[in-house]
Order: sequence, then C-alpha cells, then structure tokens
Amino acid sequence: MQIENKIKTLAELLPILERMKKQAQKIVFTNGCFDILHKGHVSYLHRSKALGDLLVLGLNSDASVKCLGKGADRPINGEQDRAFVLAGLESVDFVVIFEEETPLSLILQIMPDVLVKGGDYDPNGTNPADKKYIVGSQEVLAQGGAVHAIDFVQGFSTTETLKKINKISEK
Repeated sequence: MQIENKIKTLAELLPILERMKKQAQKIVFTNGCFDILHKGHVSYLHRSKALGDLLVLGLNSDASVKCLGKGADRPINGEQDRAFVLAGLESVDFVVIFEEETPLSLILQIMPDVLVKGGDYDPNGTNPADKKYIVGSQEVLAQGGAVHAIDFVQGFSTTETLKKINKISEK
C-alpha cells in the first residue's frame, strides 16, 4: 500500500475498520503527537502493533498539539508531514488526524479491541482527572477490549531531542 493511502479521514477509515472487524481482525489504537520521530516512537509503535492485527494511529493535529501546552513553537513538523512519516512505518496501518485535545471521540467511533498508551500512563486508572488516566480506557474495557501501557525506551524523548538541538544551536 502506498504511504498516502494509509492516511485517512475518519469517514474513510470507519468502513475499512468495519470490514476488518467482520473478518475477526483485532484493531489496536494508539495516539499522540509524534513530532520528531525517534527510536522510542518506533519501538512503541512496533510493540503496539504486536498486540493485534491492525494498528490505527490517532495523530494530534497542529492545533491539538498547541492545546496540549507543549510550547509555542510546537509542533516542529506539521500534521501532514508527521502523518506521512508515521504512515511510512511498517507497523502503522492507518493514520487519522484528530482536532480535539483528547482522542475520546475518535476512540468511541473506532472502538478498538486494544487501546495503547506509553508507560507514563496507568492502564488501571479510573479517574479521568488524573494525568495518568488513559482516555477511552473505561469505554474500551466496557466493550470487552484491553488497555495496555508500553514502557518507554530510556533516553529517548522529543523534548530531550529538542534540548540537544537547542544546545547545539547556541554554540
């Protein structure tokens, strides 16, 4: 499949996922900004895909990233560029961009079999006000799905990469 064909709107994606569900394909969903792709992201996405048959990645739009308080200069890479790079990864089957601050609406419409977030989240959390709470977890669990938190690869983060770049540019 061509890279561009892996980037879908929600309206394009839902019928595809319905067909896959009818074929008993296990849908895995994760989301994030994925601003500057690094080894930790690739490992995380590979491990996420291993939890099912099809990995759908909800990508925060540029406006959504700004709402998350990552900094006035973020994202570094625009949503279409980030989507293209992510769609180029073997482990990612589909990328869908979302505008909201959280992917809850997307999760409710996709209703994945498996919901995945990074190791800084708590897969057993029940309080949506808790920063470690995985948005959509209660809804996925109520439908018989599973929720996982995958440990980070130590030493890799977009924030740390940007700090290194800034340090180099100051010299």
